[in-house]
Amino acid sequence: MRRRLIHSFVAFVSLILFSNAALAQADPTPREQELEDMVRDLISHVQKLENRVGELEAGKGNGSRLQTLEQDVEQIKKDRPPSEDSAEWQKIKAWVNDGKTMRAHWKDGLRLETLDESVSLKIGGRIQYDWAYFTQNSGLEKRIGSDLVNDSEFRRVRGYISGKVTDRMEFKTQYDFAGGDADFKDVYFGLKKLPHVGNLRIGQFKEPFGLEELTSSNDITFLERSLVNTFSPSRNAGFMIHNASKDKRMTWAAGIFRQTDSFGDGLGGRDYNVTARITGLPIYEDKGRKLLHLGLAYTHQNYEGNRIRFRARPESHLAPRFVDTGMFTAQYGDIIGTEIAYVDGPFSVQGEYVYARMEGSDAFIKDSEFWAASLQASYFLTGEHRPYKTSKGVFGHVKPKENWGKDGGEGAWELAARYSYLTLNDGWVKGGRLKDLTLGVNWYLNPNMRMMWNYVYADAAKEGYANMFQWRFQFTF
Repeated sequence: MRRRLIHSFVAFVSLILFSNAALAQADPTPREQELEDMVRDLISHVQKLENRVGELEAGKGNGSRLQTLEQDVEQIKKDRPPSEDSAEWQKIKAWVNDGKTMRAHWKDGLRLETLDESVSLKIGGRIQYDWAYFTQNSGLEKRIGSDLVNDSEFRRVRGYISGKVTDRMEFKTQYDFAGGDADFKDVYFGLKKLPHVGNLRIGQFKEPFGLEELTSSNDITFLERSLVNTFSPSRNAGFMIHNASKDKRMTWAAGIFRQTDSFGDGLGGRDYNVTARITGLPIYEDKGRKLLHLGLAYTHQNYEGNRIRFRARPESHLAPRFVDTGMFTAQYGDIIGTEIAYVDGPFSVQGEYVYARMEGSDAFIKDSEFWAASLQASYFLTGEHRPYKTSKGVFGHVKPKENWGKDGGEGAWELAARYSYLTLNDGWVKGGRLKDLTLGVNWYLNPNMRMMWNYVYADAAKEGYANMFQWRFQFTF
């Protein structure tokens, strides 16, 4: 049919062309010549179209693809999915509805979880990359024995796997690769919901001491923790029982720990600590937008060889230590820490005070007493507030109201200031005194990314001072 139509069209056009030529009495006008050329072109295109139709009718070109598609459709119609009563379909339904089937999803990190939530895993990590620029006077250079060097470093590069197996067992393994080797951080397992006790944790983890120390480095307000943390025992290996009240308005924890190295190995026969902490929330409103936190911690430490040392950097990890007692004699130490924090919407204030008393090793060596304090405040320009973990009595992860770059969002912006003081001088121990004033700006682009800028003025008690300008890029998952 198509071929006959094309032949008719060609004959009609040819008739017009030759009729015009026969009627012409003289040379054609320009317009007539233009029309003749157009007709000839049209005849050429029609001829090509006729050839193409011939190919399609012969099963060539796209016609073969069309035939193949038609065959595939027919095959699909024949291969219908199994009915709901078939064995194949019942097997698929059983797998989907099995409570032990595990699904993967993203919640500020990669999570794997069974449908009945009895087993869950989280794979995460952090990258913190720092830059610093220093200036100092000659007095400080003489005190520390060297010039401050502008530098950069990967402050933390960590990866971890944590999770639970049933509602009664938990675990975590975390390693830090900053510095070129793999050091243990949190490596523990635990039993939960034990009668009369609450929860038991065994392994290497942070001793329950200090609000800022127990707050993750992902969530602290400044690049570094304050001078108060000079006396915090941090991570050691041991046993800890811990729990929270039913209304989550109070937490408590206590444990016995061996003083260990970066791989969890003990340092000596008498190097062990007994540490405890209790926190309360006299005020807790609007899911933590307004709260008052109070905390008290205590640690008793025994020292192998009756020797101990305290030293501290200013609030920059790229700076050397400005104060140092050197090794001095002490049988044991008793350290008490107090905590207070208040949050009212975007505004927060936090303070800590630590008193440390070192018992002399004999009647001729007197006791030594040191102390440190810090006070900080922050304000979110974009309206967020510092989130609080009621089950642990610490601050948690900031999530912007609007992520940067999404529908014009600007992320979360926070301004902060802190003053901290440390003295390591007492009697014949002359470790020095240090005062830090720190100003900070934090930009939370989204729940996983943060940029931080800090300025630190460090005063080594009339012996010298330094100005420190620092920047950190942080990515967590």
